[in-house]
Amino acid sequence: MRLEQLEAFLAIAATGNFGQAAKQCSVTQSTVSRQIQSLETTMGTPLFHRNAQVKLTLAGERFLPYARKICGSWNNAKKEIDELISGKQSELCIAAIHSVCAYHLPPVLKRFYRMYPQTQLRVTALGSDRALKVLRDNLIDVAIVMNNRFLTSSPDMVVQTLYRESIEVLVSKEHPLADKPVLSWKDLADYPQVVFKDGYGMQRYVQDQLNKQGLSTGTTVELNSLDAFRGVVRQGDMLALLPQSALIEAERDPDLVVIPLADAKDFREVVLVTTSDRLEIPPIQYFCNQIIQCISKSPTNSPLSA
Repeated sequence: MRLEQLEAFLAIAATGNFGQAAKQCSVTQSTVSRQIQSLETTMGTPLFHRNAQVKLTLAGERFLPYARKICGSWNNAKKEIDELISGKQSELCIAAIHSVCAYHLPPVLKRFYRMYPQTQLRVTALGSDRALKVLRDNLIDVAIVMNNRFLTSSPDMVVQTLYRESIEVLVSKEHPLADKPVLSWKDLADYPQVVFKDGYGMQRYVQDQLNKQGLSTGTTVELNSLDAFRGVVRQGDMLALLPQSALIEAERDPDLVVIPLADAKDFREVVLVTTSDRLEIPPIQYFCNQIIQCISKSPTNSPLSA
């Protein structure tokens, strides 16, 4: 069964005439006749009484509402896809790490709204690994996250490196490590730490680095709010490993100290991830270009090419 057969069936039902139906469908009368014959063969019964005035048979009457519904659904689907391709997207869903939400997204969202005022923006702050998983499940359109090559290796994924930033240590001014100008991973071993919850790229990164060096941490407290990180570390006993952009507020706090790590290779790579089909949609393409331009002009990051 093909769509053109259903359209021919509906045209004949509406006009009661094969010739008029052919004009309505912009095909020849013989083509309409073949389409109906093929449809009747598929259905296993005649759909029309072919008299002076063509009328529906009982089977044709029963089939009519289904044909209307199928064609209506197709027309609605085609309209929605045409609107999507032309840029009339109803919503754009974005998941990003907290620092990007706080410092990079606001001006981009403002420009996007001016360009596409009819598109509803939905932004969620998520951990990197969680954001990539919901992108793979088609629940969001764009993820701006700490790179995880295990979750972005699919051939349909498009990964654009935005910047890299150093990983540094946050302690209170009363902490035993507070006076050190630089720290190594070995220095951090056995001290209690504040860590991100499962699903955050930083949690995975810190654990991987400790495992590589055969080190372990002391007691850990899991949090997912930078305000909570600063509050707990400020008490004096715990430390936190955080990316540079997450330490902007801490740098201004007289009760906190930020100390660099000795290994220059300790940095995180922040990437924009979407899928190749989504980049064909104008609003998504526009948003991705804007965030890339915005971050490339930021003096606080080190841009990298993809």
